[in-house]
Amino acid sequence: MKTYLKLAWRNLWRNKSRTLITSAAVFFGVLLSAFMSSMQEGSYDHYIDTIVNYFSGYIQIHKAGYWDEKTINNTFIENPDLINAVNRAEGVTLTTPRLESFALASHAEITKGALIIGIDPEREDRVTGFSGKTIRGGFLAPSDPGVLVAEELARYMKLDVNDSIVLLGQGYHGATAAGLFRIAGILKHPSPDLNRELIYMDINTCRKFFSAGQLCTSLVVMLNDNDNLKTADRNLQSLTGDDYEVMTWEEMQPILVQQIESDRASGKVMKAILYILIGFGILGTIMMMMAERKKEFGVIIAVGMRKYKLSVILLLETFLVGLTGVAAGLAASLPLNYYFYLNPIPLTGKAAEMVLNMGFDPVMKFSMDTGVFLNQAITIFAITVMIAVYPLVTVGKLKIMNALRA
Repeated sequence: MKTYLKLAWRNLWRNKSRTLITSAAVFFGVLLSAFMSSMQEGSYDHYIDTIVNYFSGYIQIHKAGYWDEKTINNTFIENPDLINAVNRAEGVTLTTPRLESFALASHAEITKGALIIGIDPEREDRVTGFSGKTIRGGFLAPSDPGVLVAEELARYMKLDVNDSIVLLGQGYHGATAAGLFRIAGILKHPSPDLNRELIYMDINTCRKFFSAGQLCTSLVVMLNDNDNLKTADRNLQSLTGDDYEVMTWEEMQPILVQQIESDRASGKVMKAILYILIGFGILGTIMMMMAERKKEFGVIIAVGMRKYKLSVILLLETFLVGLTGVAAGLAASLPLNYYFYLNPIPLTGKAAEMVLNMGFDPVMKFSMDTGVFLNQAITIFAITVMIAVYPLVTVGKLKIMNALRA
């Protein structure tokens, strides 16, 4: 086999131009497909991180039936034993309670419906990092009697820090919920919808306002990695029992999941077209090589070389061309994608406006997931190896006299 490898390698460099052209086709195939896949997967990761870190968390635990009927009466008591058990589950990094409901917000002569969310300020900030997105005033402190108002809601109602806002709603089991609150800060929420209606309160203040005792509507669960989502979901399902419903961000955001899957499918079509073009490019150079060397093959067989040995050498030639192109493609794509991983491409104009309206930062991010690179390299190398069947068939059908006259 060592002799065959030497012969194959020397044969490749007898015609450097042909070898370089074939290797270049493989090289650019790996480079372009890896770049495209890294950009796609990086964008999906960016969307998921935004949804998870700015609002939903990876998993939420509710009272059974809450997601279908989101009322303050469909709540459960914040149970320290449950929270401790959840925090001990594999992959879980943080659990924080929330109490969500609606109320009418009023200031001067302006009234608007608002989403009220009671939070544990310290733990919530570890989930969302909203203390850094408070554009005026300060973030909530534990047991703070003030409220944080989303920027667009504050602008609509002409509110500023230290102004007062009146909230009126329905509390637990029909109790009247009414209160006057000081604006502790103005928050810019990344989601345009929430930025128009959101008010944050300390969860204890919120419970007093809604007469909700120690109740909460959800426990938000954060994980160390999205890859652990399914495992954590199964563990928490068995841990919580039938009295609770455990929902992943995928179940809470089905539209985003469908958009990702649809875009991923279109990406596969584009890569399939790219693979076909690469395959025909490699096949063309292999066919040209076989035509140019037909007489050479006839002479070699005529002097006594067995066809199967010649086929092995040709197979190794194609194998080495593919391996060289794949290795070079990986060597070039890794630093290129790593640069864009560290320096995402900013979007401008209409594209940036569209992404902002969806609630995401206007940047094109890249992924450095190992599968992004290996999958493309393996696929293109497999195409190269499949094309190696052509020389084998050609040699098998070769007629010595016809080849000698070529």
